Amino acid sequence: MAKVTEQKAPQGMFGRRGPGVMPAGEKAEDFSGTLKKLIHYMGAYKIVLVIAMVFAIASTAFTIWGPKILAKAITELFDGLIKKYSGTGSIDFAKVGNILLFMLGIYLLSSLFNFLQGWLLSTMTQKVTYRMRRDMTAKINRMPMNYFESQAIGDVLSRVTNDVDTLGQSLNQSVTQLITSTFTVIGVLIMMLTISPLMTLVALIILPISFGLIAIVVKLSQKHFKTQQNYLGVINGQAEETIGALQLVRLFNQEKKSLAAFRENNDILFKSAWKSQFLSGLMQPIMNFVGNLGYVAIAILGGILAFNGTITVGDIQAFIQYMRSFTQPIAQLAQVMNLLQSMAAASERVFEFLEEEEEEQFVDNAVKLDKTQGIVDFEHVQFGYTPEKIVINDFNSHVAAGQMVAIVGPTGAGKTTMVKLLMRFYDVNSGAIKIDGHNIKDFNRSDLREDIGMVLQDTWLFKGTIMENIRYGRLDATDEQVYRAAKAAQAHHFIQTLSDGYQTQLNEESSNISQGQKQLLTIARAILADKPILILDEATSSVDTRTEEVIQRAMTNLMKGRTSFVIAHRLSTIKDADKILVMVSGDVVEQGNHKELLAAGGFYADLYNSQFADIDEKAS
Repeated sequence: MAKVTEQKAPQGMFGRRGPGVMPAGEKAEDFSGTLKKLIHYMGAYKIVLVIAMVFAIASTAFTIWGPKILAKAITELFDGLIKKYSGTGSIDFAKVGNILLFMLGIYLLSSLFNFLQGWLLSTMTQKVTYRMRRDMTAKINRMPMNYFESQAIGDVLSRVTNDVDTLGQSLNQSVTQLITSTFTVIGVLIMMLTISPLMTLVALIILPISFGLIAIVVKLSQKHFKTQQNYLGVINGQAEETIGALQLVRLFNQEKKSLAAFRENNDILFKSAWKSQFLSGLMQPIMNFVGNLGYVAIAILGGILAFNGTITVGDIQAFIQYMRSFTQPIAQLAQVMNLLQSMAAASERVFEFLEEEEEEQFVDNAVKLDKTQGIVDFEHVQFGYTPEKIVINDFNSHVAAGQMVAIVGPTGAGKTTMVKLLMRFYDVNSGAIKIDGHNIKDFNRSDLREDIGMVLQDTWLFKGTIMENIRYGRLDATDEQVYRAAKAAQAHHFIQTLSDGYQTQLNEESSNISQGQKQLLTIARAILADKPILILDEATSSVDTRTEEVIQRAMTNLMKGRTSFVIAHRLSTIKDADKILVMVSGDVVEQGNHKELLAAGGFYADLYNSQFADIDEKAS
């Protein structure tokens, strides 16, 4: 996992960080191992990468060659001027023109190779990131539910978006810069030595001075960059939380407190950003100053050598140009190392996700039912989310086809866990769950879930039209089938009252319709899906009594001819259930219909009577 070395910063009002903020100073724990994985992952593009590297080297070689050719033109001009003023000859402009045309051809070839390597690398990196996003999205569908219940969703999203983007950008930039900078440093150094070893020595002596000063500036600015990045995350988080919980902030009159907290963090961000930007801005002037001192020294030394006839005037110009080209790629190599660190850190997080344990999706000789009747048997089911904490101890029940089974009990009794086991979001520790006499472990997971529909307390609707949201239950359904499902769900009337009817756009939070209307749409979706087994998990818990009656009628239509499991806290909604399972601490302590359980005078009767006693007290 990527190792993060960052300064602690206060969190937002509700303890969350802003989305998509990559901490400063992030490094991979296994740098070399991660790079090997990335190279292996890019196996299909190795030939493209090699060709791009060859083009990059060729482009750099021609660029390095350019000043040497220009030196000949300048020398020819200088010699021609001397001859002209001495009366022994004149400038050979034809020769100068040929040299310049040759140099133009060299630079055109350099540009062509640079374009080709850029095109190849951009194409390669986009294909790698495309494949990576595709693999990660497919991976999500194969991973067990407990991973997403134990991990922050924001972290998973950050891996799929930010980390892949960071990897792609860093890969594209680092490969190009690594090749060109390395080859430029080597090539320029060779060219400088061919002109004058003495001048090269002077140029090399100046470099440590420049890098020493830059190292001091980097050390001073680094802590401010870290603080800036951390508090940028804090401010993003505060803004997100304040906007998301704006009603709550206003309800408790916390606007001033929220603004004060924001200003405090914003002041820290301002100071750290100013210091970091100011200090980092000093690097270029320092390099220019030291570089200019170097140019002065080279010009003086070059003039002496030219006067002695050791080198030509054109060589002095070429050497100064090479000296300019020598310091830049060295600085770029330091930047490449940072890019490689970011790329490795992002890659490590991506590969860590891709290597997570997956659910077994397919089984040998899988059961495939032509028509599922809906007979469900729970036989001595035991389950715990961890071995130390068993939630379901010994669950047994037989559910006939078409029966409505209600599961009731106090919070934490294991009601929702049972339906998760039926859906195979988790596998039982021991015992078996069977559908039509077949163990659900003998089904491919997708085939099993094809037979089960679900309506949850949380109404999951998507950004899009009402028609699209209902049709999500069966994508090939006709408009007429969608209308029939909406009518059966008691949703058709309210949809028609909307300005755009079934084409009404739902926003991301679906805030343009009520909670009860959202629930009716999810019921319509389930009716359209037409699954033989149905799970209703607290479908009416967050609506008023009148809306509950409408939803109850819709659910009655939904449950017709289906084996239904209803989890409910409001016992008045499950009076007509064929069987009621009363769960306490992971065990079924009572089962029977409503009348039988009331007559037994046990836990269910106490629970039912306490609910109506509360209603009577409120009414009085």
